[in-house]
Amino acid sequence: MSTPHTNPGAQHLDKAALRGEPSHVWRAGQQRRLAMILEAAGDRAGGAVLVDGCGVGMYLHHLGNDADQAVGLDIEFERLQETKTRAEQVVNARGEALPFPGRTFDLVLSHEVLEHVQDDRAALREIVRSLKPGGRLVLFCPNRGYPFETHGIYWRGRYRFGNIPLINYLPRAWRDRLAPHVNVYTRRDLERLFAGLPVRTVERTIIFGAYDNIIARRPRLGTALRAILQWLERTPLRVLGLSHFWVIEKI
Repeated sequence: MSTPHTNPGAQHLDKAALRGEPSHVWRAGQQRRLAMILEAAGDRAGGAVLVDGCGVGMYLHHLGNDADQAVGLDIEFERLQETKTRAEQVVNARGEALPFPGRTFDLVLSHEVLEHVQDDRAALREIVRSLKPGGRLVLFCPNRGYPFETHGIYWRGRYRFGNIPLINYLPRAWRDRLAPHVNVYTRRDLERLFAGLPVRTVERTIIFGAYDNIIARRPRLGTALRAILQWLERTPLRVLGLSHFWVIEKI
C-alpha cells in the first residue's frame, strides 16, 4: 500500500484505490444491472433489502422504491452523507461485522464491493447470517479472466490509476504485489469462499460492462463494442467478461 500523501488529489486517488469509486451517475450500465438484480430477487425485492457497500446510494435509492425496508451500509462515513440525500436508513459499519440480527433481510446486494473488504470470507459469512431462510444474495465482483485490471496498480510505491492490461493473468503472488488494494476472483475462488455456508447457487455467470464512458465520447464505436461484448455473454468467451454475477440463496 502506498504511503499517505499531503496532496488532496493524491489522497482521493488512494481512497478510490482502497475502497473503489462509486457510481455518481445513473446510466445504461446501472439500469441493466438493476434489471438483473430485480429479476434475480423476485418478490424478495419487496421485503427487507440491504445494500452492503452502498457507496453514494444509487442502487439503494432505486431498490428502495419497492422495498418495505431498504438499508444501506458503507464503511466510508463521508460517502454516507451523500447517501442520506437518497435514502433514509444508512449505517456506517464494516461488511465483516454487520450490525444486524440474523435472519433480517430478504435480499442483500453486494455490488463490486467484495474485492475491497479486508476479509472476503468473513463478509460473505455475515451476509448469509443476516439473510432469512430463502433470502438471496445478488453478488457482482471482478472476474480474474478480464484482460484489464480496472482498479489501477501500485508501481514503485505510487498508485497509477487506469485500466492496466494483463495484470490479472500474472501468477497470483506477482499480481497481488501490483494490486494489493483490490482482490479479483475466478469461479473456483468464489466456490471456495461459499464452501460450508448454508446456501445454494441459483445462478452464476460472467458479464461484460456497458462501456458508457466510451459511448459518451464515441457513440458509434461504443455502442458497437457494447453490442458485441454483451453478445459474447451467450458464448464460452464470457470467461473474459468484466464481472461475476452470482445469485445465492440461503437454505
